[in-house]
Amino acid sequence: MAEPRRPERLDQPREPRRLSMPRLDPEAFGRWSEGIARYMGTANFIVCMTVVIAIWLGWNTLAPPDLRFDPYTFTFLTLLLSLQASYAAPLILLAQGRQAARDRLAMEEDRRRAAMQKADTEYLAREIAALRIALGEVATRDFLRSELARLLEELDEQAQRRQRSDRRQGRRELERASRPGRTAEISEPADEVDGD
Repeated sequence: MAEPRRPERLDQPREPRRLSMPRLDPEAFGRWSEGIARYMGTANFIVCMTVVIAIWLGWNTLAPPDLRFDPYTFTFLTLLLSLQASYAAPLILLAQGRQAARDRLAMEEDRRRAAMQKADTEYLAREIAALRIALGEVATRDFLRSELARLLEELDEQAQRRQRSDRRQGRRELERASRPGRTAEISEPADEVDGD
């Protein structure tokens, strides 16, 4: 069903009429223009163009006058070359713009990755510094060896003192037992180390 027409208001300007242009997919058109620009930048295109122009010039100068389609001033060739140039320039500019956008995105991605790598590197540097500080407080092999050697020396000294104490105690008991009129008592030797 058709919409009812609104009455025109004279106090408001008319809406501009828009011509309906065909809608093109900008991405597809951009890929197509990049393909053309890429081909125009190859040696293949230059060789093909040179061959076509040579054949054109040769045909229009060497062929019989009634078969020539573009006489000596080559006006038609000039028109075709300028038409090709007028289309090639915007296509190349469009392809360059798309390449610049891609380069900008790649540069932003590189910048983001560089920032992440810098942050990771700084974090790892802080962690390594913390490990170095923590390792400075950890006992090394040489320190442990020296401490164990010192403890062994102390234990040897205590064992020697005990032996001396045991010998003295044994001598005292022998002296008591050898005195006349006293019975030998078996007593536990006094320990100088733990005070028993």
